[in-house]
Amino acid sequence: PDPDWASHSLGIFICLNCSGIHRNIPQVSKVKSVRLDDWDDAQVEFMASNGNNVAKSKYESKMPPFYYKPTYLDCQLLREQWIRAKYERKEFIHSEKQEPYSAGYREGFLWKRGRDNGQFLSRKFVLSEREGALKYFNKNDAKEPKAIMKIEHLNATFQPAKIGNPHGLQITYLKDNSTRNIFVYHEDGKEIVDWFNAIRAARFHYLQVAFPGASDADLVPKLSRNYLKEGYMEKTGPKQTEGFKKRWFTMDDRRLMYFKDPLDAFARGEVFIGSKENSYKVLEGLPPSTQGNHWQHGITIVTPDRKFLFACETEDDQLEWITTFQKVISRPMLPQEYAVEAHFKHKP
Repeated sequence: PDPDWASHSLGIFICLNCSGIHRNIPQVSKVKSVRLDDWDDAQVEFMASNGNNVAKSKYESKMPPFYYKPTYLDCQLLREQWIRAKYERKEFIHSEKQEPYSAGYREGFLWKRGRDNGQFLSRKFVLSEREGALKYFNKNDAKEPKAIMKIEHLNATFQPAKIGNPHGLQITYLKDNSTRNIFVYHEDGKEIVDWFNAIRAARFHYLQVAFPGASDADLVPKLSRNYLKEGYMEKTGPKQTEGFKKRWFTMDDRRLMYFKDPLDAFARGEVFIGSKENSYKVLEGLPPSTQGNHWQHGITIVTPDRKFLFACETEDDQLEWITTFQKVISRPMLPQEYAVEAHFKHKP
């Protein structure tokens, strides 16, 4: 909002964060402050006859619908690679430059965090639309993959702070209807963003077949998703007498998952959060008889089967979690979400 900077060589207005990225490609983009720098008449005229919409129609003329277009809220890596792809490499003017993520097949090496020891090791990854899967191999010459992740259930989201690497990508998939996390990165920013967009492309083409009548606008929001919220809360068990334990929580669409550590491969448990029409609700505070919580700011989630009790360290945390839960609960359930809910009810 209200950008205070401009690239007078491209004729566009940009925000402070992106102005720093533009400065790093001076052969393409020359940056000035709208308020603080001197502008000559020719520069002002150039800005007036161009602008962001004109630049967009030129530099995004052949942008594939599945390519992730970051906002000012996204991580530095996504914004930098978007700017470089658009203005430096001109990928959305020349379709042949989109081959790395649009071909339907991609293989290469990524650094993957070990499930048990936390070390990052080089692993071969293969994404194949034809096979409908992303696979990785523990050894270069291995015949069998260590994991097969179906494109149907795949998600990818950049998590630089959590993973501790500016190029850190979290990939999740469903295994026996439980969520499995893997954490990867690549030293080259373009390489990891190409992997991310290749996953989105594969999901786009899968969904086009699965929902033949759907428009691009319907499908694009389903290609990948950022988590609604993550952070620590305390929780207690179903009898609510076990004492509260500190856990890392991730709200992924309607799945509330909790982990002992933010970088665990498997969730310790998952809670399905339905809609208010189906008797789900969120309440501030805990029942009066509750004991064992160290943190004072409680939240109770009521589902048709039981109550879940959580406690937050601060009032701000509590408010943010309640707001997130209310957004989910106020959204009517989709037909396919009833099947997910039914599975949660019959989990062993």
